[in-house]
Amino acid sequence: MRASAKVGFAAGTVELLLSLKKPSCPSSTMGKKSRVKIQKSGSGASAAVSPKEMMNLISELLQKCSSAAPSAGKEWEEYVQIRGLVDKIRKKQKGMSTVFDGSREDYFPDLLSWARDNGASCDSFTVGNFGAEGYGLRATRDIKAEELFLWIPRKMLMTVESAQNSVLGPLYSQDRILQAMGNVTLAFHLLCERADPASPWLPYIRSLPQDYDTPLYYQQEEVQLLLGTQAVQDVLSQYKNTARQYAYFYKLVQTHPAACKLPLKDSFTFDDYRWAVSSVMTRQNQIPTEDGSRVTLALIPLWDMCNHTNGLITTGYNLEDDRCECVALQDYKENQQIYIFYGTRSNGEFVIHNGFFFQDNAHDRVKIKLGVSKSERLYAMKAEVLARAGIPASCIFALHCNEPPISAQLLAFLRVFCMTEEELKDYLLGDGAFNKIFTLGNSEFPVSWENEIKLWTFLETRAALLLKTYKTSSQEDCSMLDKPDLSLHCRVAIQLRLAEKQILEKASASGRAKRLHFEKKLEDGAPLPRYQESDIALLENTDDALKIPMVLHEFEEVKEGQQTQEHCDLINGQKDVYAVEVEASGETRGDAYSTLDSTGSSSGCRTEEDPKECSE
Repeated sequence: MRASAKVGFAAGTVELLLSLKKPSCPSSTMGKKSRVKIQKSGSGASAAVSPKEMMNLISELLQKCSSAAPSAGKEWEEYVQIRGLVDKIRKKQKGMSTVFDGSREDYFPDLLSWARDNGASCDSFTVGNFGAEGYGLRATRDIKAEELFLWIPRKMLMTVESAQNSVLGPLYSQDRILQAMGNVTLAFHLLCERADPASPWLPYIRSLPQDYDTPLYYQQEEVQLLLGTQAVQDVLSQYKNTARQYAYFYKLVQTHPAACKLPLKDSFTFDDYRWAVSSVMTRQNQIPTEDGSRVTLALIPLWDMCNHTNGLITTGYNLEDDRCECVALQDYKENQQIYIFYGTRSNGEFVIHNGFFFQDNAHDRVKIKLGVSKSERLYAMKAEVLARAGIPASCIFALHCNEPPISAQLLAFLRVFCMTEEELKDYLLGDGAFNKIFTLGNSEFPVSWENEIKLWTFLETRAALLLKTYKTSSQEDCSMLDKPDLSLHCRVAIQLRLAEKQILEKASASGRAKRLHFEKKLEDGAPLPRYQESDIALLENTDDALKIPMVLHEFEEVKEGQQTQEHCDLINGQKDVYAVEVEASGETRGDAYSTLDSTGSSSGCRTEEDPKECSE
């Protein structure tokens, strides 16, 4: 990549990309008759529904979605009730959604022509069909690793700023939720432009899928396959949040004076909003504004056709040339599919926010919430040692699919969690107490053999207990996956369920192996490795994650009550859950702008604070 002012697109969160002013890019179809249509009664739609009847249903949905959170164990019941109301609304709106004639691939030539006319690079690839992976980019020549083969200028992007400068602008300026939630703004921007025959983005919008495989599109029985998994709470929340937003904005579009000119006023269905939410959720990224002073959300045409594989982030934003740039992840031969790396996401995140399961995910993981009980006699001492190591007393950690299954942070936490009073005193007041903090996350310097036995026993037992909460075994899941008539969504749900169990099984097995190893050390009377002050250099310069000094290592896990913030580079799609709190009256609550990150603390039923099972 050429040396110029750039902002890299990071893994797992949002990227630094761009903002744009009033769109100036010409559409290749300007002047042509639009092939967008709205189906209405008489053309496959159900009988006309009176505005009053529809508004009553919408109000009922908003009331249901804005009520207090259900008690533990009642989340599924609430989901079924909300889904029932949504199904009633969808039935009455049948045939009212905006659709395009023809198939998606009919519009790919227009997409490439439009991109080329507006300064994008399209000479090294075309759009191809890759079977189970769907559409992607196919190399039309040999491409070398790290070769710049794709760039998209700012004027082609759909951003929050372009939304402000569009027909949506008047409503955006007066609605606090649109102002606070860029992803929702992009969804509405997409819907308004889709309904405009003269939209400069029409070639891009027509090339988007007409439906998606996110859980918003799952049938109820398909979602039911996720019950008992870590992912299910996020799936249920995603549906509830989307339904609540739809009801809120339906009323807003129908009643707010600033919405009178929106093309959605005559036809704004739940299916329309679900499509827009899924389009944004699977494609959005953060980019730098034109002056580079802040970031904004954006959709990046053509580039978002790339499918995911393991690797490194290879896309960035070139501020000097004001464009998104992508270099090849590896060597590609002519006719091979060109991949990018979406980031270090778990399969739960991929399924919920991207709509697919990645079989060879090197970054798969499950969440585990641990905390020192405040009622414990040694709480103050343990909390102090953890604080000196930069670790909160209550935190969401991760169990990883690879060895070792735990991070340096989790190792340090478990060591403190299992310390005796004498060991705590030694790390607080003993000789070299300050320097000993450096060893907490280092696998080569155990606190004691007994401490290692305790922590690995705890991990072995905890993972085994979590496995018992699933309704099926790994063997049963494997048998289900052998059925040839399984629907795609059912297959993905079972694959995700199985992947979670396999990670827990590996963690439990690893805990057992470590426990037996340290029991042998204790039985043999092996000398305990002693930390020397001269070892600091070793700890600071090692590449091994389990040797990083805790006080020098950026804490990567999630404090209880906080959202995850991963490093920001350009990845395809974002994992923001559309979470917005509105009262049934349409007024926003105090937490109206909070979003529930996919790695947030929503899996309460699968967490624990101490060796006892947590009732959350």
